[in-house]
Amino acid sequence: MDGTLIDSDAAVERAWTTWAREYGVDAGAVLAIAHGNPAAHTVRHLRPDLDDDAVEAAAQRQHAFQYEDLADVTAATGAELLVATLDRLDLPWAVVTSSDGRLAKTRLHAAGIDPPLLLTLDDVTAGKPDPEGYLEAAARLGIAPSACLVVEDSEPGLAAGRAAGMPTAALRGLPGDVSLPDLGRLARLLEDSRARPCRS
Repeated sequence: MDGTLIDSDAAVERAWTTWAREYGVDAGAVLAIAHGNPAAHTVRHLRPDLDDDAVEAAAQRQHAFQYEDLADVTAATGAELLVATLDRLDLPWAVVTSSDGRLAKTRLHAAGIDPPLLLTLDDVTAGKPDPEGYLEAAARLGIAPSACLVVEDSEPGLAAGRAAGMPTAALRGLPGDVSLPDLGRLARLLEDSRARPCRS
């Protein structure tokens, strides 16, 4: 979701920078690892001195900074074209995110995106890079994992897709089975694949 369908980088970085100041952590160290990881995972890495309850409280504090900050949250480049293409070609799709349900719904609404299936951190026992979210989404869509495509912009997300046995499409110059400059390119690839005649 964040960084893939939705351009929320500025809001995410503002929230983590504020959190880092409050929790006595270097903001640069936070921003280097926070993208694509569940908040609790990032907190635990940066503050190993905290027990489980304190980690959960710190993660919730970080989420609180994000809930109201929607000033510049928009659909990512090519996202609207991709969603329209998926719908036109009748291709099932889902959003699988490391955000909690409240934040995911708030940001998707702000960006004008309404996925047919949304799986958040609230719906799994382990977040990315664990493959649980992607495997659950495939099961709910009734699609074999090998027939799915994971579109990601972070290493934890790509690792989750690979662990689920799914091909990956990578943004931000990251390595994947397909490299994408933006989601508009994926929309065009899908259109081309449907237009190409089948060979027997």
